[in-house]
Amino acid sequence: MLPIPALWFLLGGFILFILSTALLFQKQSQQKQKQPPPPPGPPGLPVVGHLHMLGELPHRSLETLSEKYGPIMSLRLGQVPTIVISSPEVAELCLKKHDTDFASRPRLEASEYFSYGYKGMIFSEYSPYWRNMRKVCTLQLLSASKVESFAPLRKSELEKAVKTVEKAAEGGEVVNLSEVVHSVMEDVVYKMVLGCNKDDKFDLKGLIHEMLILGGKFNVTDFVPWLGPLDLQGLRRNFKKLSKKLDQVLEKIIKDHEHASSNAHNNNNNQKQINKDFVDILLSQMHQPIDPYDEQNHVIDRTNIKAIVLDMIAAAFDTSATVILWALSELLRHPRVMKKLQEELRNVVGMNKLVEEVDFPKLSYLDMVIKETLRLHPAGTFITRKSTKDTVIHDYYIKKSSEVLVNLWAIGRDPKVWSKNALEFYPERFLNKNVDVRGYDFELIPFGSGRRGCPGIQLGLVTVKLVVSQFVHCFDWELPYGMSPNELDMSEKYGITVPRVKDLLAVPTSRPLEIWAQDGWNK
Repeated sequence: MLPIPALWFLLGGFILFILSTALLFQKQSQQKQKQPPPPPGPPGLPVVGHLHMLGELPHRSLETLSEKYGPIMSLRLGQVPTIVISSPEVAELCLKKHDTDFASRPRLEASEYFSYGYKGMIFSEYSPYWRNMRKVCTLQLLSASKVESFAPLRKSELEKAVKTVEKAAEGGEVVNLSEVVHSVMEDVVYKMVLGCNKDDKFDLKGLIHEMLILGGKFNVTDFVPWLGPLDLQGLRRNFKKLSKKLDQVLEKIIKDHEHASSNAHNNNNNQKQINKDFVDILLSQMHQPIDPYDEQNHVIDRTNIKAIVLDMIAAAFDTSATVILWALSELLRHPRVMKKLQEELRNVVGMNKLVEEVDFPKLSYLDMVIKETLRLHPAGTFITRKSTKDTVIHDYYIKKSSEVLVNLWAIGRDPKVWSKNALEFYPERFLNKNVDVRGYDFELIPFGSGRRGCPGIQLGLVTVKLVVSQFVHCFDWELPYGMSPNELDMSEKYGITVPRVKDLLAVPTSRPLEIWAQDGWNK
């Protein structure tokens, strides 16, 4: 039996433990009471949460929900807590004021396979590795000087497309503009990135197309991870199969570049190569430290090169083609705008030559047309981010690892931002509204903003402007089969990008350009 003093000691310790525990629970309770509430949102279902509310066109469905629950809304997509943002003010808080808190990306199964385990730039999580990869892409591949160096390539490939359309115009034929635009973009991107024609040796076109389709499919594993091992949709099998085919093609391309470089060196060919393609540039950086001050000493290897090449092809090809076709669609639906743009091109460029990239600073109405297209038809309807820590936004609590979706489609059509005619294609709205699409004005951020903003803005804008202006300058266009502008189907389909459902068909008529009469033009 313990002595009385020992009993009192144990009893005192027990009482002290009880009081400490009570105080701790009280403190935690007070902290929870002080913690702001999560954003409002609709009630969800067990397991699936709000997945059933997304529909075939999530950007439209979430816009409708945001009208009821506000510009910042909570959802649960399967097991993934999700915040939907539908106003420029809240978007600015997330992408500017709290940029580092939302600088990461959600992990998607397709991205894991098509970016070599997140070794590319687009889908990598925010980390020193990502910062180094972005530095390489920005400085070595997408700098203003590099974009400018490929101007002759863009000009040459677009001239070929113009000649093709000119032949169709002579015969009064219907032109599939979707096919023409995609063909131009494929030629430019493959030569710029890979240094080869789209049909040279590799069946890359079909593989990239399949990758974009597969990557855009709804994958239940991304939202309910414990279903992953079952592969209910068979997507994982397809990811593995396609990624293996892509790797084989990319490995062959890299080996061909290495072989060509070795031959040039052995032949003592010291002539400076002015226009190296992206693969050449990345190979020249291989095994070198990306950043000499990086403690982890990241270097570029073959896997990095393949991941970046896939990023560049997918981003440059599909997004630009999508925006170009939406711009041409809107111009066909609005003959007034088409005519006004043609008048600007005639007055600034003249009728004795094609449009050149040096003309762009003087083409203010063209700039407005492209901005209006990006407002109504952003190539990607959402900016997707992931929170890296608990954060308070707009007096609402957002917990760590939440997925954040900035609904660009909803912001671009919000009458509170763009007035009552927000749904109308009206480029003149930018006449006295100095809006920069490069990520500084949050009512129009088609290329994102902040640390994760698209580094290929310059390349994208130049390409879109060049193709649109050239087709409008060289030809008059009308819809086929007696179709009126109001009858043009403007339905979109959802994926990695949001393109037209149906191909864009139109009948061209050559405008009175002196270029047509030059020797060799139609040969």
